[in-house]
Amino acid sequence: MKFNNTDFDTYFKNYPNSDGFYGKYGGSYLPEELQAAMEEITSAYKTICKSRKFIAELRRIRQEFQGRPTPISHLQRLSDIAGNGVQLYVKREDLNHTGAHKLNHCMGEVLLAQYMGKKKVIGETGAGQHGVALATAAAYFGLECDIYMGAVDIKKQAPNVARMKILGARVIEVTQGLATLKEAVDAAFEAYAKEYKDAIYCIGSVMGPHPFPMMVRDFQAVVGVEAREQYLNMTGELPDVVVACIGGGSNSIGIFSGFLNDPVKLIGVEPLGRGPALGDHAASLTYGEEGIMHGFNSIMLKDANGEPAPVYSVASGLDYPSSGPEHAFLMDLGRVKYDVIGDEETIDAFFTLSRMEGIIPALESAHAVAYAMKLAKEMGKGSILINLSGRGDKDMDYVIEHYGIR
Repeated sequence: MKFNNTDFDTYFKNYPNSDGFYGKYGGSYLPEELQAAMEEITSAYKTICKSRKFIAELRRIRQEFQGRPTPISHLQRLSDIAGNGVQLYVKREDLNHTGAHKLNHCMGEVLLAQYMGKKKVIGETGAGQHGVALATAAAYFGLECDIYMGAVDIKKQAPNVARMKILGARVIEVTQGLATLKEAVDAAFEAYAKEYKDAIYCIGSVMGPHPFPMMVRDFQAVVGVEAREQYLNMTGELPDVVVACIGGGSNSIGIFSGFLNDPVKLIGVEPLGRGPALGDHAASLTYGEEGIMHGFNSIMLKDANGEPAPVYSVASGLDYPSSGPEHAFLMDLGRVKYDVIGDEETIDAFFTLSRMEGIIPALESAHAVAYAMKLAKEMGKGSILINLSGRGDKDMDYVIEHYGIR
């Protein structure tokens, strides 16, 4: 589906609708008492997001505290080895304060929590970047912070666990099930159900019940707005392709938002992990089906009983059995293509980008880099803009332990 200028304006005005749906995806499927809490958040957000004071404060924070705008870098040496004259660029969200895109929405969510008079923020994390960002925002605004994290991810992401604790957050280990991101979300929801009067659940991606997919998209759209203007200034034209990794989908929806109405191909890269067998990957949009979990309807991976299936990815931030409802909608529209890349190509890209350009990417971001390198060999000409959603400090020990130095 091709959007013209009118469609672009209409899209953001009409999606989601008042009930939080993007077509048939989204919504809010929660117990009555939690639904009331979501409606309180929705009302507060719709009020505050139009406030000149709120907007001015958020812009000040982005400039003075986060270090925005983040730059775009031309990967000249990587472009040379990718072949065929295709030029590769990266949007440097790894240079955003705390090392990833997550702070873009965390500062907004905690500013909203402060406006609502909440005393605590609750969150989940997989790779730890959302946890670090939320702990940072909580420290900035002086709120308490509880972060739920799977036991497996705590072992994989020790540097980020230490950062959260140094920032004053309470990191709560989740040992149920596979003890990864899905279980961390389960535990965070359970805690929020008991504390919603004094706390707000700051979801870490464009998933969960309405209004969180909308709110996180709105806060992350700064990435796409910046990237479009910067790329035009650098090159005098738009990129041919924009590529971003996708788990829940916050970094990808952020950069895609800036290009939805342009003649630019948008590609979301899911984790194929060890292969296409159920339990060996977390590519929900590629292999999943419609289903409800964690309060929203989207495309999800299901087991034989129709429950969320076990998932796996070398990147802790991508091992979730569903994706944000707006991604499912954009897939149905045909506006965004969703494809996969596996662990081995991701690890190769992790080392290649590090050595060719002096940028160590997060394993999540390395999926997008790997896909872009592969695509460049097929294109023959043109340009690709990659959203480098985070830096790889958090992943170095894990990569060296399991893959060595290549």
